[in-house]
Amino acid sequence: MESNTSQQQLKKTIGTPQAVALYIGAVIGSGVLIVPGLAAEMAGPASLLAWGFMTLLILPMALSMGLLSAKYPNAGGVSHFVTLAFGPRAGAVVGWFFLMSVPIGAPVAALTGAGYLTAALGWGEHARIVIASLILVCGLLVNWFGMKLAGSIQIAVVIAIAAVLLFAFAVSVPQIEAVHFTPFMPHGWLSIGQAAAILFWCFIGWEAVSHMSEEFKNPQRAAVRGVMIAAAIVGLLYFLSALAVVGTGSYLAGADTALVHLISAPLGHLGALIVGVVGIFICTATIIAYAGAASRVAYALAREGHAPAWMSRVSGTYHSPVGGLLFLGASFVVIMTLYGTRLVSLTTLIQLPNAAFILTYLCGCAAGIRLLKAERRALVVSWISFISTAVVFPFTGWAMLYPCAILVACWAAGLLRQEKSGRICNRAPLSDQPPVGKKA
Repeated sequence: MESNTSQQQLKKTIGTPQAVALYIGAVIGSGVLIVPGLAAEMAGPASLLAWGFMTLLILPMALSMGLLSAKYPNAGGVSHFVTLAFGPRAGAVVGWFFLMSVPIGAPVAALTGAGYLTAALGWGEHARIVIASLILVCGLLVNWFGMKLAGSIQIAVVIAIAAVLLFAFAVSVPQIEAVHFTPFMPHGWLSIGQAAAILFWCFIGWEAVSHMSEEFKNPQRAAVRGVMIAAAIVGLLYFLSALAVVGTGSYLAGADTALVHLISAPLGHLGALIVGVVGIFICTATIIAYAGAASRVAYALAREGHAPAWMSRVSGTYHSPVGGLLFLGASFVVIMTLYGTRLVSLTTLIQLPNAAFILTYLCGCAAGIRLLKAERRALVVSWISFISTAVVFPFTGWAMLYPCAILVACWAAGLLRQEKSGRICNRAPLSDQPPVGKKA
């Protein structure tokens, strides 16, 4: 039986292990299969310096979201932080930035993972769409049955991802040769900065789990300790993957499929199949995390009156935000239909949500500067995160039009609500109106 009242509360079921797994699953996306090769192609072996820099930078990025989640646990996540810092209107807009990014970003992740598997098996585009659709359904169902199940599944998925990436590094060690590290900086210092800008995309995702902080059993422990453990694991996995790609020179055979070449070299077709399967795992983990986050944003926005009331519907059995999950499901159908009929390309879909995601994170960091100013270390962490994110945002290019469109839609919706509220306020109550045929 489902409850459609916003008074139904989300259940606190997420412990530190589940939080760690959710953080890792949100951050390690399909980028780990593609970006190490692209960065190496751009900066050569010197791309490892960019990876090292970003590995150090992710700690303040992650901590800024973890500290806010610990201090202000709420299903609204970044939207709630911005509301506390800058007011409800700003918070609602940021909530919609995130909510309207996931319906596009999740299908992109699903299609990326499905693409790796179908390439390994020699299947066509139709199979890719079917597999991607099944991944999306899996992400929705796992979240429907509650975060306790989602967190447990995420732990298993993250362990599998880590095992395969460590295995890839292990099999690459005999292939690593000193010749692949020279010349170390073939394209100059500027290329390292350009590579770092691309790598930034691999480290976005910490803000997603903040939307689940209301369900942490112990927000202080799960958010802060969980995010630090996850940051260390993510940094290690990314750096080892990049070292293997550079040290073996596998990116020279194809930058966007470097990991495939890396594992295929010693294992042949079996290696390609392993990469295809791990691609499914990685993308499924990401979708579970982001579907859970977005559905809770929808719940929080509806609870505060900034979204349709039906989005606040919560399962009476599993305490999951089914209203938000239904919204995501309908959105996934639309996006997959547009892609399947070739009305929208995957390249366009990839670019659209990027600016909105980064803007969401940028606003969250700005909220951290205001809300955590009493704690010096937390303030420094928030400033570092804000500046690094602000530097990257202009590189989103034309994709900035998407959050602008969301902003205009929110503004128009606000005007309609004000107009409707004004009409209701100006209408006299029936009990105060004189009977028909009589004077007041």
